Amino acid sequence: MNYAQIRKYDVANGVGIRTTLFVSGCHFNCPGCFNKEYQDYNYGNEFTEEEMQKFIDLGNNKNIAGYSFLGGEPLDQINDDTLLKTVKAIKEQTDKNIWMWTGHTYENLNEKQKEIVKYVDVLVDGQFIEAKKNMKLAFRGSENQRIIDVQKTLAEGKIVIWERE
Repeated sequence: MNYAQIRKYDVANGVGIRTTLFVSGCHFNCPGCFNKEYQDYNYGNEFTEEEMQKFIDLGNNKNIAGYSFLGGEPLDQINDDTLLKTVKAIKEQTDKNIWMWTGHTYENLNEKQKEIVKYVDVLVDGQFIEAKKNMKLAFRGSENQRIIDVQKTLAEGKIVIWERE
């Protein structure tokens, strides 16, 4: 898996100060995408085991609320286990929450994607649709996208929309 960038301190992608990974590669090609260059799976640098640990260590300090994964498309990264290993390691090594953005809808995730998402706390799902763009929305770009509380969704067996505390 390649990554486009790591932000040590990010206040735009989730609640609080976050450490964010932008993965490379996306097949959706949404018109109006704000990260067009990140759609290339070969863009950026390889996310090695060493890079993974550096990323986890960056977020594992008292000032960081959690980790965020964007792209590209995080849930397209299923040809190897790098993303799965990363979210599992975050849960094993920290007490931080994980947010993830995907163009896939929760109901249509395949088994490998579901395996990753079970470690995620908040999932923003659905493709960006330029005709439904709304700059007033928190944490999402278009009105069709949902902010899902994954852990409550798994516990209740139905989609539970995340509510800000």
